Amino acid sequence: MSLPLLSPLARKDARSGHAIAPDTTGMNFFAADQSLRDLLDVYLPADLSAQLLPHLERLGGLAANELDVLARQADRHPPQLHARDRFGGDIQSVEFHPAYRELERYAFGEFGLHAMSHRPGVLGCTRPLPMVAKHAFTFLFNQAEFGLGCPINVTDSAAYLIRRFGSPELRKRLLDRMLTQDMDRHWQGAQFMTEKEGGSDVGAATTVARRVDGSWQLHGEKWFCSNVSADVMTLLARPEGAPEGSAGLALFVMPRLLDDGTPNRYRIVRLKDKLGTRSMASGEIVLEGAMAWPLGELDRGFAQMMEMVNHSRLSNGVKSAALMRRAVHDAATVLHYRRAFGRPLDQLPLARRQMLKLMVPSEQALSMWLYTADALDRAEGGPGRRRLDPVAADVLRLATPVLKFRSTRDARKVTADAMEMRGGCGYVEDFVNPRLVRDAHLGSIWEGTSNIVALDAIQRAVGRKGCAGAFAADLHGRLDEAITVPAALRDECRTIVDGAVRVAERAAADPDRESQVRQATSLLYQAASAALMTWEGGRIHALRGDARRLLLARLVIDHGIRPRDPLNPPDPARDEAITATLLDPRPVAMRTALDLQP
Repeated sequence: MSLPLLSPLARKDARSGHAIAPDTTGMNFFAADQSLRDLLDVYLPADLSAQLLPHLERLGGLAANELDVLARQADRHPPQLHARDRFGGDIQSVEFHPAYRELERYAFGEFGLHAMSHRPGVLGCTRPLPMVAKHAFTFLFNQAEFGLGCPINVTDSAAYLIRRFGSPELRKRLLDRMLTQDMDRHWQGAQFMTEKEGGSDVGAATTVARRVDGSWQLHGEKWFCSNVSADVMTLLARPEGAPEGSAGLALFVMPRLLDDGTPNRYRIVRLKDKLGTRSMASGEIVLEGAMAWPLGELDRGFAQMMEMVNHSRLSNGVKSAALMRRAVHDAATVLHYRRAFGRPLDQLPLARRQMLKLMVPSEQALSMWLYTADALDRAEGGPGRRRLDPVAADVLRLATPVLKFRSTRDARKVTADAMEMRGGCGYVEDFVNPRLVRDAHLGSIWEGTSNIVALDAIQRAVGRKGCAGAFAADLHGRLDEAITVPAALRDECRTIVDGAVRVAERAAADPDRESQVRQATSLLYQAASAALMTWEGGRIHALRGDARRLLLARLVIDHGIRPRDPLNPPDPARDEAITATLLDPRPVAMRTALDLQP
């Protein structure tokens, strides 16, 4: 990743002797991110990359400047619930700060982030965008504003469920309004799944669906409803007489307003006072006979809802990667423009090493979300692909929880350590760091806590579905393509991928090894990211002569996989040479990358 390019104003401030290092104001998060630009050239067709370039450049500039200002304001002025209208009518409403509404205008209106993978016409494209392209925009937007990332994602995924399982009448009724960029007509979506009785155990849900006079009415409570003021909600409920557990749950779509314009029969009890994502309204609701339409088959509600989870967990991983990237951008400005003990910070060995420890997990997350998004495109026959790829579906089934598990946990550490790079000022809400730390903790809880996701990866994807073979074979295939990369590194990556799969398969096969599923999931992430960086390094070197990702792969192997004896630390000379090379934005020659391998 190239180090950030600061605006002339920021450079002037830095040179004028300010004791406080500048922040990222004046940057362009797309222009400053050489890794993202390189990897989009690897994963996207050249014509699509060229078409999207001006839009990505515009969003990169907005994210570092206008959107960042709006996000700071929206975070400081969270939404307010009003129980009645001004005439005393029992019509609830949620009031948002104008800054949040302006963020919505950019996200849903100008860029159409919620719609770009569903329909043509967004940003002038003649077909829906592949997931890789869509999430490049997600990645940039969420570097400024994480809270609104949830409404964007849940609108997108609710539309996916309706498009996938809804009747023609339901699709006609809802999708045009949900996928429009006209803010006067647009309907936002949500998923209201969590209940007090269930939490991660969705099968314990107690919401009941009753058939009354030809329509369905819902009774019960939903405990954590993000984007609680949405217009269209998908939710699970148990039809009367259905069996217990997840098999008895049906999927429904519930509108906020009935056809006559009156509120549907549910109440927002309160808004949640949350650690992070404070700009966005999450709340508790009580269903009091709310009208809803069934979505798909009544006895397959849970299975249908789980088809959306790949999309949602991928989005979760992208957003956690975005938080890390923003933290890296901020830390790099400190590294280059802060002085301590009479020297620039970037000349101090500990500061340089700390910067590298922020960069490596950020780069890993970038590689892993691009790989997972590409697998989703291949598995579901995304735009430009003629048919579904069943092997990619197995890759996706494992890659998604692996990405979600590790990237969300890494985001918590990276954002906190970047705060430390800035020092005491980083602890003050004037800077972005506290917001990044608060927001980062959501990722490892949303769409399943770390324990739940690790169990899904190892016991279900590896154990029940047998996805590890396809996952390893796909990574081997990429390494086979990397013929310009030194054979020793490729062979080492093959060995660690196979070793990680063996560990995962043993953990999946033995119930007594349940306590090891988290370590097994992390090992799959480390091995896969090292293999991907090796393949990417060869591709990028062929495109523009830069083999730096081979050095990133080496650091992942040495520090994330290979055992190290703390009582016998290695000679620091090679690590310092790698650090110096990676902190220099100039391209890294293949010979240099080869010389720095052990």
